Amino acid sequence: MNISLQNTDNASALLTVKLDKSDYQERVDKALKKLRQNMNMPGFRKGMVPMGLIKRQFGASVIVEEVNKLLQEKVYEYIRDNKVNVLGEPLPNEEKQQPVDFEHQEEVEFFFDLALAPEFKTELSKDDTVPYYDITVSDEMVDRQVSSYRQRNGKYEKADSYQDKDMLKGHLAELDADGSVKADGLKVENVVMMPSYFKNDGQKQLFATAKTNDVVTFNPYTAYDGSQVELASFLKIDKEKVEEHKGDFSFQINEITRFVEGELDQALFDQVFGEGTVKSEEEFKAKIRETIQTQLVSDSDYKFLLDARDLLVTKIGKLEFNDTLLKRIMLLNNRDKGEEFVTENYDKSIQELTWHLIKEQLVKENEIKIEQADVLEQAKKTAIAQFAQYGMINVPDDAVENYAKEILKKQENVQAMADRAVEAKISLCLKDKVTLEHKSISMEEFTKMFD
Repeated sequence: MNISLQNTDNASALLTVKLDKSDYQERVDKALKKLRQNMNMPGFRKGMVPMGLIKRQFGASVIVEEVNKLLQEKVYEYIRDNKVNVLGEPLPNEEKQQPVDFEHQEEVEFFFDLALAPEFKTELSKDDTVPYYDITVSDEMVDRQVSSYRQRNGKYEKADSYQDKDMLKGHLAELDADGSVKADGLKVENVVMMPSYFKNDGQKQLFATAKTNDVVTFNPYTAYDGSQVELASFLKIDKEKVEEHKGDFSFQINEITRFVEGELDQALFDQVFGEGTVKSEEEFKAKIRETIQTQLVSDSDYKFLLDARDLLVTKIGKLEFNDTLLKRIMLLNNRDKGEEFVTENYDKSIQELTWHLIKEQLVKENEIKIEQADVLEQAKKTAIAQFAQYGMINVPDDAVENYAKEILKKQENVQAMADRAVEAKISLCLKDKVTLEHKSISMEEFTKMFD
């Protein structure tokens, strides 16, 4: 066997593999013997089919299969041992590759096109400036979080008179044109509704001064703007019958229920941050501000990495790729989507490939390594962020670790956490190499940058 590599240009190479019959014959004989041992054929006992018959029927396909296995092993072994930086899979050369006749050829040749990764360096210094956006935590953000905690600890209380967002419970009765109860009209008991969810402001206003035991006349069809789904649910009828009930209804209010936020007291402080951590409303809000600020660092880091990426791509310049080969590889990986998909998405794929190569180079140049502990730590950060979304700040360390381990039970999550850990380490390296231009910015302004 002889394998050689010849660069076609800066972005591709031709790999040639020459095989003698002796290179694969032993593998073929072994495969045929195994096939014979398991062969069931009428007229012969299992394992006793003549080898000549086996070769005539299956010899050609076995040779092709074993040669393909051998080629795959040796081609990837050559690429690995010679540190050839290849993009995608080796592809059969469409011009040089000739049909192979294993029966009559003692020596056969195979030709493979290789797409080569471009060589470059990531040169950054303190002369390079990258903006770093420090997101300001506003009083409104703190107040929203305080309200969120209070709502989680809130409760429903009975009320005598209606206020916006109160919940009403009572009986519905359909009315005639003269305002009397319609004899054969709809009557629905124990209806629960919230006038604040009406789509018509005029209908909402009819309940503004309502009290328990009042009877309010209103028009559900107008209140819900003719929505069949909402009206069918509210009136407990089929959607097809909604149009038959466009008139007024009376609503006998039997009960008014109001949601009251939890008290801003020591019990709430302890529940959120742990017993005795904060002891006043001022300390509570200050701690919330600090927590939000910490959570926003990941957003700032994400934007920094995007800006650092733009800087690196600009400094490195356009990388050279063999577009023809990469499109073939992309089409091979997206057979079900066709050439049109490849054409439409090729430029975007090259952008992502360029960043992927830059990240690989940064990892190599900075000797970045990811251990299992890094993956677990990233999973913990993800777990903490998910807990925080539900207002769970003071989660015990063992609970965080157990949840992180649950996340890592899925292999796709392991890879995702590893990728995030790599990017986090890359971000730290880049911060050390460049000059950060700190800029204070509101959350609203920061969000607009991604619109």
